[in-house]
Amino acid sequence: MEPELGSERPRLAQAWDSGRTSGDLESAPIWQVGGRKLSPAGRPSLGAGQSGGPAGPPSAPSPRSWRLVVTRLLSLARGGAGASAVPVLSRLQCHITAPAPTMLLLLPAALAVAAAWPGCEPAGDPAGGCRRPSAPDSATCVDLQLRTCSDAAYNQTAFPTPLEHRSRAAVEASPEYVLLSVLHHLLEGQCNPDLRLLGCAVLAPRCEGGRASRPCRRVCEGLREACLPAFDAIDMAWPYFLDCGRYFGEEEEGCYDPLEKLRGGLDEEEALPSGLPPAFVDFSHHSYAQMVRVLKRTAARCPQVARTYSIGRSFDGRELLVIEFSGRPGQHELLEPEVKLIGNIHGNEVAGREMLIYLAQYLCSEYLLGSARIQRLLNTTRIHLLPSMNPDGYEVAAAEGAGYNGWTSGRQNAQNLDLNRNFPDLTSEFYRLASTRGARTDHIAVPPHYWWGKVAPETKAIMKWMRTAPFVLSASLHGGDLVVSYPFDFSRHPHEEKMFSPTPDEKMFKLLARAYADVHPMMMDKSENRCGGNFLKRGSIINGADWYSFTGGMSDFNYLHSNCFEITVELGCVKFPPEEALYGLWQHNKEPLLSFMEMVHRGIKGVVMDKFGKPVKNARISVKGIRHDITTAPDGDYWRLLPPGTHIVIAQAPGYSKVIKRVTIPARLRRAGRVDFILQPLGTGPKKFLQGPRRSGPGLRDPPGGAGPHGAPEEPGQEPLRRPPGAGGKPWWWSYFTALSQHKPRWLLKY
Repeated sequence: MEPELGSERPRLAQAWDSGRTSGDLESAPIWQVGGRKLSPAGRPSLGAGQSGGPAGPPSAPSPRSWRLVVTRLLSLARGGAGASAVPVLSRLQCHITAPAPTMLLLLPAALAVAAAWPGCEPAGDPAGGCRRPSAPDSATCVDLQLRTCSDAAYNQTAFPTPLEHRSRAAVEASPEYVLLSVLHHLLEGQCNPDLRLLGCAVLAPRCEGGRASRPCRRVCEGLREACLPAFDAIDMAWPYFLDCGRYFGEEEEGCYDPLEKLRGGLDEEEALPSGLPPAFVDFSHHSYAQMVRVLKRTAARCPQVARTYSIGRSFDGRELLVIEFSGRPGQHELLEPEVKLIGNIHGNEVAGREMLIYLAQYLCSEYLLGSARIQRLLNTTRIHLLPSMNPDGYEVAAAEGAGYNGWTSGRQNAQNLDLNRNFPDLTSEFYRLASTRGARTDHIAVPPHYWWGKVAPETKAIMKWMRTAPFVLSASLHGGDLVVSYPFDFSRHPHEEKMFSPTPDEKMFKLLARAYADVHPMMMDKSENRCGGNFLKRGSIINGADWYSFTGGMSDFNYLHSNCFEITVELGCVKFPPEEALYGLWQHNKEPLLSFMEMVHRGIKGVVMDKFGKPVKNARISVKGIRHDITTAPDGDYWRLLPPGTHIVIAQAPGYSKVIKRVTIPARLRRAGRVDFILQPLGTGPKKFLQGPRRSGPGLRDPPGGAGPHGAPEEPGQEPLRRPPGAGGKPWWWSYFTALSQHKPRWLLKY
């Protein structure tokens, strides 16, 4: 790879300005570029301490070396250093075979040309490279008319750009601009629009008041750390023009944050109306910015039990913000079960979004007021609330407004994907494995071909989130009817639109669904003419596939891929209710939400350890008669939701003998029974333990690149590289760039 031309000028200029004699100049390494010495052929020479023998004194540059230097300077002159310098350099090129003194007479003119080139300035880089110059004192500001950068935080730019593009047309024709325009598709929404706005800050620098300024280096470094794994996942190198040390500035030189508009003032605190207490709950619809402020303000009121964090971004770049409640926020505590509640998976079904915003404020206020029930719940349970899984779809629905929203407007995300149909279809694989004796039907791996389809960033965020915490219980809040449904959602006969399709944990799922429905006043209303009246005879609960069958649902995926049991709650027949109905909805759903979260403490819990007291992670907990195992967390703790009755429970791990216990759960027990297991190592004989799922033939295979304990990639949310056969060793995306432009961006290749 050719060295940067810009790094030659300071080396050459320093050699001349030092006042050396002609003999010194002949022996000086003036062809040193970026901290590397170049041989006459232009390749880096071996320095001291490298293989190839000890480094001797530098030899005088050969005519070929002079020709290399002058040819490069001539290229600089023609490219922008000034047409008047071309004859001088051409003359120097003609005298390239002359004695060194003759060339030295012409060298000052060449050095003057190099000094006039604006591409690089000495920066004291420890690596010997160069940094781009700081923003010029003055610039001619022009309107920013680049479509890909239309949502930047500024509206004027200046030419030439740091990449030496001298016009809008030059920018739009560049491979760098093409990359920015398709990056959100290549990364499937990850780091979007953050990376695009960061790249725009380099391709079209901000210009205000006749002065161009550089974006802040800290913003670039933070984004690089967060987004580099997404580039690695598609085998793409980090773009050179996002070099944080080269094209970005420091705070002291007046840099700016190119992502400030993206945050949209979310960090600014919105003051409550005067005279209202901090515990005031506004029963109204919340915009995205208002939702974020309320969640952050709530966490700030209860820092001892609450915090907010993001699990990723939507396709349009909105944070998927979670508020957590726990005795120790941010930490998993031994034997403390984890619950998650998710709202707004369909953007136009907004009641769940508002219920979770209200629930967060309620939990905080009641905790501070000393409510024994809420304090006990938060001190024994780790609760995660994601009010909006589909904030992009919500914006579409909210633009129409309550009462005017169509049945489907805003349902999908910004990619026009139904997020509750976008998860891997593991239910079909379950039905196939269920017919195979001895095959495991739990913790089914994501099939590799799933990643070749269109996977929404919101879906990826949930899948990654599920691997970061040992969730036990979950609920997804919807709208459009009044009923609680539970897995399976996909019929065991694919051609049956309605068919009762129970899981091995049918009894437990019914208990979970009833825990919500039985305390919901409208679900228990005996009128068949009400919303959801057709489910009255079923107790307002139903098996999902018996209602209507669909594949790719989040509830089925939770059950078959992890330890988590998830139900679906339909909160009402109006998907986007008017504001005056929200307080009534909260009163109807407050107790059901609390009752459901308390169900996480049903069944048994415990720790699996070896004879030395060391926790055994990924041990399997089996229950006789229920063909669905759960696994222990990294600390060796587990939670097994079970209905009342007597159960035979088995704990086992590879390399250990299994332990069997008989457990009786009383019907009135409201706290999980403690059942610990101590596993003994197997002897020297063959190691016998329950077999994992058989995946012979064309069935599921663990993704390449290392797999976790359940057959999924070690890196949460990491999918296998998508490199189709016959691509000549190039990544799958390379053909797109080569077909689009004659300038091939080889800087995107890692190899």
